[in-house]
Amino acid sequence: MSIILRLDRVMADRKMSLNELSERVGVSNVNLSKLKTGKVSAIRFSTLEAICKALNCQPGDLLEFQDDGGENSPAQQ
Repeated sequence: MSIILRLDRVMADRKMSLNELSERVGVSNVNLSKLKTGKVSAIRFSTLEAICKALNCQPGDLLEFQDDGGENSPAQQ
């Protein structure tokens, strides 16, 4: 099971650059780049809220759950 970040897709839909989002959210380009590429294991709710506000979207637009059919999958229980 994993959570996939779709920040890149939402940014492209809104035609917003990483620099512009960084300025609006108050998070460094480096940290936003890590979010964009999925190289993070956590995100603060305050950061998620700021990103959603800047991109005019819902958290569900940015986050996607993917069930890889692992041992904790409900189908396996």
